[in-house]
Amino acid sequence: MSGSAPGAEEPSATDASAADPYGAREQSADAPPVELSVVIPAYNEHERLGPTLDAVTTYLGDNESRFGTWEVVVADDGSTDGTGDLVTVRRDPRVRLVGGGRNRGKGHALRLGVAATRGRRVLVTDADLAAPVEELERLDKAMGEGGAAAIGSRSVPGATIGSRQHRVRELMGRAGNVLIRRIAVPGIRDTQCGFKLFDGERARTAFAASRLNGWGIDVEVLQHFRRADWPVTEVPVRWSHQSGSKVGPLDYGRVLAELARLKARTTRRADVLAVLAFLVMAVVLYSGRLTDPGHRYLPDSLQDQNQWEWFFAVTADSVAHLRNPLFTDLQGFPDGVNLMANTVMLGLSVPFAPITLAFGPAVSLSVCMALGLAATAAAWYWLIVKRVVQNRGAAFVGASLAAFAPPMVSHANAHPNFVILFMIPLIVDRALRLCEGTRVRRDGIVLGLLTAYQIFLGEEPLLLAAIGMTLFAAAYGMANREAAKAAWRPLLKGLLIAGAVCLPIVAFPLYWQFAGPQSYKSVLHGDNAGNSPLALLSFAERSLFAGDATRADALSLNTTEQNAFYGWPLVLLAFGIVVRLWEQALVKALAVTAVGAAFLSLGPKFRLPMTDTVYPGPWALLAHKPLFESVIEGRVAMICAPALGMLLALALARLSATRKVSTLYAGLMAVALALLPLVPAPLKAVDREPVPAFIADGMWKPYVRDGESLVPVPLPDPGAAEALHWQTAAHLGFKLPGGYYNGPWGPDRIGIYGASPRYTSNLLRDVRYTGVVPTIGENWRAQARQDFAYWHAGALVLAPQPNDGPLRKAITALVGRPGKWTGGVWVWDLHEGS
Repeated sequence: MSGSAPGAEEPSATDASAADPYGAREQSADAPPVELSVVIPAYNEHERLGPTLDAVTTYLGDNESRFGTWEVVVADDGSTDGTGDLVTVRRDPRVRLVGGGRNRGKGHALRLGVAATRGRRVLVTDADLAAPVEELERLDKAMGEGGAAAIGSRSVPGATIGSRQHRVRELMGRAGNVLIRRIAVPGIRDTQCGFKLFDGERARTAFAASRLNGWGIDVEVLQHFRRADWPVTEVPVRWSHQSGSKVGPLDYGRVLAELARLKARTTRRADVLAVLAFLVMAVVLYSGRLTDPGHRYLPDSLQDQNQWEWFFAVTADSVAHLRNPLFTDLQGFPDGVNLMANTVMLGLSVPFAPITLAFGPAVSLSVCMALGLAATAAAWYWLIVKRVVQNRGAAFVGASLAAFAPPMVSHANAHPNFVILFMIPLIVDRALRLCEGTRVRRDGIVLGLLTAYQIFLGEEPLLLAAIGMTLFAAAYGMANREAAKAAWRPLLKGLLIAGAVCLPIVAFPLYWQFAGPQSYKSVLHGDNAGNSPLALLSFAERSLFAGDATRADALSLNTTEQNAFYGWPLVLLAFGIVVRLWEQALVKALAVTAVGAAFLSLGPKFRLPMTDTVYPGPWALLAHKPLFESVIEGRVAMICAPALGMLLALALARLSATRKVSTLYAGLMAVALALLPLVPAPLKAVDREPVPAFIADGMWKPYVRDGESLVPVPLPDPGAAEALHWQTAAHLGFKLPGGYYNGPWGPDRIGIYGASPRYTSNLLRDVRYTGVVPTIGENWRAQARQDFAYWHAGALVLAPQPNDGPLRKAITALVGRPGKWTGGVWVWDLHEGS
């Protein structure tokens, strides 16, 4: 086209179906389809359009045996020189005119012209025929080999250029094209050659989704093809500069300006609104606790909220006093706790230390989790927009599912390491950049730094992400072997660079984790912590419209481990999306990732529902391998959330481009019916158990000397860890035996939850849960004295609780004297009579 190029102008919703003064669109709606449509955008082309139409129609007429039925659509961009008359005076109904009105740019004209086509294939060519129409044979041959688009190129081997532009104009044009390739469409050498052949339906979808009115539409459409994973082939063509052409080297700068304006516009509006919406969603989810974090508790977190607040508190204390943040003896006294072997999220608990010190760990953890969840959703949104679909609405829905899916909401109760995952999309994107092979060294370095930081946020989520990326890479490589062949070398090189950058940063912390004090080999989770197949199809407890607490509890380990629960409507919708879009390699890879993760999450063995038949699960191959042996295998189903979110985004983007109202309505209704049952209700929150005055008012201080511990009765463990809240309320002023953490047990140093049990701690725990006090003789008292000495106990403290009467009786028998009621608790001073 030789036309003016207005800047990127956001079209109105009616642009694609604007009134056509020549009636061509109405005619084409009822006309039968054709094999080939040729679209020629034109602005003030009275001198050149006639010969061009003659050349095109003659060539197509002479080659109908090859190209089949055809039509030519001239898209007039508001010409003022009678260009449109050259079309209307022709008697051939196969040559039609669309457009008219005011001049708005090549992009606007092409959008109208492609929308008016009926062809199985669509050829776009400029009015000057700088690339002769005979070159269509080359493009057609390339399309026949499986491509979705074949674009003429002046930059690939085999291309020939006849008459050239002025040398300065040519150099400026090349420089502009290089910038476009680098910034907008890496891998395509010539984006601006105006001779392109597309699959018809895909062309109509891509042009309908475009927003640019100027020259940048060529790049925008190619970006759409790339994100949709529709193969684009560059084909060498004959090309010669035509005198009188209005396309100049400065137009490459205009293309970049249009793309920049479009990106800035969408960033300022849709992207900012999306991030704000994610923040609102996170705040609503935590609304029951955010109103008063210090006095509100998430009961579905079980004891995890106490544990995580303690993690934030002890990290802040270590930072404030320049202590080793990888170890402490404040819990598990005197053995201590290997903090690197417990997920304390140093990547956030350290930078949040000022907030923790100023406002307390309850406020710090609450703010961190709400902001972190919103940041995770924003990161998935960014990745989906960049790599999957441009449609912001579709990306928002997909990212919402990725970050707020039922398993994410379950872990949101008090597992920040599994909901604050904003680094994972960044790692995925950087790995994909490595596959492109453009800046392998830089991308490898960045990937190494990102991975190192994620290790300090959570190693298990990183392992799960690696599983998901491996599944995706294997499936995508099988579906697109050419891409895999081109990507494996730069990917391998980049991963080696990433490892070389990451390992020096994390080497010492990982050594401490696996070989330092209180390290352990693996964590025992039972023989099978996998999901039931029914859990994948059922609804989670906190699903607003479909939650079933009884069924969810029966199908999960506990309320914080409802790791699947995507619901049968979403599974059914995902199946339909995969079937409908199966031709895309991206869809195949996402489907394999979701299905593979779902099967792995079943564990080493699973029972077929409603039968007694047990089958070995695929996780059995990994269950006893290093690192994998400590994973709760049901959590692997969390990988499905972003994969399903991306499939959903792809489907919504396709729906948004459809011109059939019935299809749009049916598709949106299916999405709504699949997602509405998964909308989460705000997390349950209750008033927190108050800290006894004995602790809160510092009355404990005379009872605990330097080097001694305060012993709650029973000792804190994963089932009852309120004493950790006492300790944070006392600003970590005393040490505790027992606790809620992962530590070693036995000569094999197997990982368990809590401290290694002792006779007295077992006795007190049994009395707490049964209310039965065994006969306590001298042997029990002697053992108690040994255990008290081992714990360096200064005092025993019994707060009001279930079975506190039997507990008081047991302690009195063990110590040999009654306790003293003070500050709302019973206290036994172990210094008396010593």
